[in-house]
Amino acid sequence: MDEAAVRERLAGVEDPDLGDDIVSLGLVNAVQVDDDEGVIRVSLALGAPYAPHETGIAEDVRDALADADYELDISASVDSGLSADEEVLPNVTNVIAVASGKGGVGKSTVAVNLAAGLSQLGARVGLFDADVYGPNVPRMVDAEEAPRATEQETIVPPRKYGMKLMSMAFLVGEDDPVIWRGPMVHKLLTQLVEDVEWGALDYLVLDLPPGTGDTQLTILQTLPLTGAVIVTTPEDVALDDANKGLRMFGKHDTNVLGIVENMSGFVCPDCGSEHDIFGKGGGKQFAADNDLPFLGGIPLDPSVRTGGDAGEPVVLDDEPGAVGDAFKLVTENVANNVGVVRRRSVGRGTKQDSPPQ
Repeated sequence: MDEAAVRERLAGVEDPDLGDDIVSLGLVNAVQVDDDEGVIRVSLALGAPYAPHETGIAEDVRDALADADYELDISASVDSGLSADEEVLPNVTNVIAVASGKGGVGKSTVAVNLAAGLSQLGARVGLFDADVYGPNVPRMVDAEEAPRATEQETIVPPRKYGMKLMSMAFLVGEDDPVIWRGPMVHKLLTQLVEDVEWGALDYLVLDLPPGTGDTQLTILQTLPLTGAVIVTTPEDVALDDANKGLRMFGKHDTNVLGIVENMSGFVCPDCGSEHDIFGKGGGKQFAADNDLPFLGGIPLDPSVRTGGDAGEPVVLDDEPGAVGDAFKLVTENVANNVGVVRRRSVGRGTKQDSPPQ
């Protein structure tokens, strides 16, 4: 078997999102047939590790070459298009910002469960609590270990649930208010990102503060975001503010991976009936109106609150349940849409596209 024969077989592997085969889409970086070692090496342009759709593509590649009398070695990489000097976080494959236009919509809860869910899939994950004024991620994952400083004045982040963590809460007293102006926030965030020994990560999840202020602008100007997840609740007041966050990302040419509707209906544990306390479907309609993916709805459930207070993300609950399953679906949808963004970028420079509905 030669390279042409391998590519002919790979032309039968379809991308589930982009509507064509992986050869036509330019998703086959290289093919090498080593007759001496009996190995076929295939490099694929896949950029979202452990995303279900990209895992499926790799499995389809294996199936396409299963009857060849060779071992198969599959690798994956997408060229960022940046030089080594231009890379801010060279060992971080994807940076995902979780944002909201207003407070109180459960943005941090979504960020924590998204990061924990990605880690549960098998990915290498970092979770950066970028809410300088109101950091609460350490409590939500019950992280008591403090970061360590090295002789080189870098920071070694603690780990919890397989995630590397960094938060302003680690650096100030538990009851100390943070009263800083914009330039100080900019400097701090830059240091916390660049001086932390994140190591090799598949995903770095950023929990942004609510609104569209200095912290968000610093992140947008400093970090190469793969995309953003916008969290809202169903009612119009929250959607109005979510729209402001959406416009902020649009002005900075940042991909929006989709919309999460939090507190989407409450199922009474006594009678089983569902009550739309904050309305229902507003987030889904907001996504449709803006031609964006709807990542899923998270029910209003006491287990989310108790999990956050106890430092046990509900997405990690092995028992089948509406809330845990909803967070797992959101996690998979986010990972799949990261993959769409990365695969669409192949051969198209840095053009920004929103994932498909």
